[in-house]
Amino acid sequence: MKIRFGYVSHALSLWDCSPAKTMTFTRWQQLEKGEREEKLSIITLQNLQHTLRALHYNIAQEIWLYRLSSSIVPLATHPEVEFDYIDLFRDMWKEIGQLIQKHRLRVSFHPNQFTLFTSDKQHITDNAVVDMEYHYRVLEAMGIAKESYINIHVGGAYGDKEAAIARFHQNLQKLPLPIKRQMTLENDDKTYTTEETLAVCQKEQIPLVFDYHHHKANESGDDLTALLTDVFTTWDHTEIIPKVHLSSPKSEKEFRSHADYVDAAFVKPFFAAAKGTGRDFDVMVESKQKDRAALQLVEDLAKMRGYKRIGGATIEI
Repeated sequence: MKIRFGYVSHALSLWDCSPAKTMTFTRWQQLEKGEREEKLSIITLQNLQHTLRALHYNIAQEIWLYRLSSSIVPLATHPEVEFDYIDLFRDMWKEIGQLIQKHRLRVSFHPNQFTLFTSDKQHITDNAVVDMEYHYRVLEAMGIAKESYINIHVGGAYGDKEAAIARFHQNLQKLPLPIKRQMTLENDDKTYTTEETLAVCQKEQIPLVFDYHHHKANESGDDLTALLTDVFTTWDHTEIIPKVHLSSPKSEKEFRSHADYVDAAFVKPFFAAAKGTGRDFDVMVESKQKDRAALQLVEDLAKMRGYKRIGGATIEI
């Protein structure tokens, strides 16, 4: 089985390459009207240039997975900010998309924890739709909307999981169908277990992005190989192999916090269980050291018996 590894947005090995430089709404308000779009344009341009730099770096390092920053466009979803970030940068969006397609990179988005569909407050659901629409519009501008995914969590339980999940299914109807087709759900470390998230995914025909660290923090007693088999099956209606998230705890006391790197010993049981599925899959490393952590994990795994490195960030088991 073949496993590819990637990382989240910021290539730390590159100098000054953050694709998420931003500006607060307070600062935006302080600017004169004519200065506002100019400042937003300067920051967005820089974020786009840094995204391109990271993509070229990934190609050189044979890192085929990459999570795009949700903050490429500052204040993109703020209701009081009008900024035509699609037309102003249409050529750059297209350039990024063509580079991704040419090298068959797998890219994704992961909006923040406030993009959820379980709330009983209408404005929160409306904001979630707006946020999902922003991410989808960017993917459309790149020309990769039909092969890229936007990952979110189920959301809060609000003291009643059953009612919250019912609201999720109801509120999700407000999301345009083309966007829903490109969304994934992830199990979380406190509220919705893998099994609970899986049930939602099966009902809505949404792929599940399995997070092993979250699973260990919010675990049930089911057999992991059997569980992963069901999780991976949620991807069968797509033309893309399953994806999982890997990280390891910062410490026993701060178990839910991510460490700088991934402890190979912590994730080894996951790979043993995943091997039983017989499926290829992709891994998004969510450690603080980003690309360095992804490449270090590949190197560490390659030293173990039964693991063979067959590319910059690809392992064969």
